[in-house]
Amino acid sequence: MYLIRPEVRNFQPYLPGKPIAEVQRELGLKRVVKLASNENALGASPKAVQSLRKNSQNVFRYPEGAGTILRRALARKLGVRESEVILGAGSDEIIEILGKTFFNREDEIVVSQHAFIRYKMAADLLGAKTIEAPMKNQTHDLQAMFRNVNRRTKALFVANPNNPTGTYVNRQEVELFFSNFKPGQLSPFLIFDEAYYEYSKELAPDYPDLLNYFRKGYPVVVLRTFSKIYGLAGLRVGYGVAPQWVVEAMDRVRPPFNVSSLAQSAAIACLNDRAHIQKSLAIVREGLDYLTQEMRRLGLPTIPSVGNFLMVSVSPLLGKNLFQKLLRKGVIVRAMDEYGFPNHIRVTVGLPQENRFFVHCLKEVL
Repeated sequence: MYLIRPEVRNFQPYLPGKPIAEVQRELGLKRVVKLASNENALGASPKAVQSLRKNSQNVFRYPEGAGTILRRALARKLGVRESEVILGAGSDEIIEILGKTFFNREDEIVVSQHAFIRYKMAADLLGAKTIEAPMKNQTHDLQAMFRNVNRRTKALFVANPNNPTGTYVNRQEVELFFSNFKPGQLSPFLIFDEAYYEYSKELAPDYPDLLNYFRKGYPVVVLRTFSKIYGLAGLRVGYGVAPQWVVEAMDRVRPPFNVSSLAQSAAIACLNDRAHIQKSLAIVREGLDYLTQEMRRLGLPTIPSVGNFLMVSVSPLLGKNLFQKLLRKGVIVRAMDEYGFPNHIRVTVGLPQENRFFVHCLKEVL
């Protein structure tokens, strides 16, 4: 044990949602519906799948380390410079690279209560301290987060929308938050995690565009991913937009060949697949309406979401107990204990038949 770094000895790993095959094997079930990991129920873009088939014969080659073609395509789409884009094996890895590049033991990061757990994990691993600001109406309170900034603060992390609550900070709240800073001013990194960006900007008319603040010179880092609406969760490809000097520093730490050649080619192929994005949005709009109405009929409160998932209060039941009961029926959801919501579950919006199966099983176990 003495050989293990102190930060690692009590470090709790991230627990992913249970895979379908594992549940089938453990419980002997033929039908299992996974609604636990906020994946795109429609699947990957057909253009991405076609690209995978086309490029599979080249897997014996190392990928392009810098991901130049994908970075160039992203820069063109986002209106930033190629040198301001960094790639990661999912945005999870970029969070970790940020920590490895910038966090010291004496540093602090500020997050919101009930925020995505990976921010605290990145700080814990480097020995930095995490300060939690209370939420307001189950939403990040940006002003409360700012009040926790001090000379030791290295970064503020804002998941917009937040996972697991599905709530978001709007244009007006973000404008007020940025009034605390000045373009070009030396300040903590303002890291906005927009994993569900493509859903949120359509589901919420007042959803803010953080890249506007980046272009104005604020110390903004924007994180996005191909794991959600693009349906490439299994390929692990995310990206970040940050000032050039930040990207250059992170590139020194970034593992070589961290995004596979197949992942890069699939991401390029589906980046502008508007048809797939629109179909995915339609499924989520319909699914959120259906699940919200059904939960209301069952007397289970929900929090309005602008992602492809819904958090449901099952009080006075414990979420982990309901998770186990649904699991035995062949439905995988997510209990919310690790986020401080012991009486809640989070359910991903699935295909219509998957949503109906979930509701049917939920009625049975209740």
